[in-house]
Amino acid sequence: MIGSLAAGALVGFGVLLVVRAAFPGREPLAAAVARLAGVRVAEPESIAPVGHWGGRIGGPLAEAAASAGITFGSMRRDLRLVGRSIESHLATKVGAAAFLALLAPATAGVMALGGVAVPAVATVWVAIGLAVGGFFLPDALARAEAVERRAEFRHTIGSFLDLVVIVLAAGGGVQSALNLAASTGEGWAYDQLRRTLEAARLSRRSPWDALGRLGDELGVTELEELAASMELAGTEGARVRDSLVAKARSIRTHELAESEAEAGVATERMSFPVALLAFGFFALIGYPAVSAVLHGI
Repeated sequence: MIGSLAAGALVGFGVLLVVRAAFPGREPLAAAVARLAGVRVAEPESIAPVGHWGGRIGGPLAEAAASAGITFGSMRRDLRLVGRSIESHLATKVGAAAFLALLAPATAGVMALGGVAVPAVATVWVAIGLAVGGFFLPDALARAEAVERRAEFRHTIGSFLDLVVIVLAAGGGVQSALNLAASTGEGWAYDQLRRTLEAARLSRRSPWDALGRLGDELGVTELEELAASMELAGTEGARVRDSLVAKARSIRTHELAESEAEAGVATERMSFPVALLAFGFFALIGYPAVSAVLHGI
């Protein structure tokens, strides 16, 4: 039975390789240009460098995925937000799948030493299920961390806009207000803003264009909307200040609504333990009476 399963898996993997070789996916333009130029596109500074295992395991997997036309669009955006490279992430996925796959036979071996026989077919299926779950577990964790990072970034945008408005009200220019507000804050979000504004200044691009591009890379729609509204407002100080005040107020209102919704969800979750505790209390009180009635019958 196990031999048949292994043979079927190998045949399916071989068919998949043949299909990929016969019908290769279209190579992304950025990867093709980098390959023809003989250079490698550098990762942003916010992404941690690829480790040893990430380079040996994740590197070939990332190259194979790029040659097959798999770009990992949304996952790359989440990894960009949490500061992790795609090579390290792929290596983590393979490592988690291998660890959980080996956990099933190891547990079966320990149980066999204790005198409990576990069927081999069940061990194989459990190992396959754990391997699949372990392969997709890092994706879920990265997405959850990215959601938290985006919420933190939205909060940072609100405080950043307040500082910009204060500088504009004091008579400063738009560019100087942006740079001064970004330089006063701390944290990874302010680091992203400072790096983006500095790159825009060196490349002589509009700061709103750079901020909009950053919002698109990180998946923060509030930053993209801010850039669009600033482009419409132009360069006049009064109009820009009014737009920034309105956007900051909108972000704070949205955060307040999200906080109230989370508080309501937490309150509803607490109702179940309270109901369960009340049921146990009534069962404890009513058990002697019920027991006396049953024994009396």
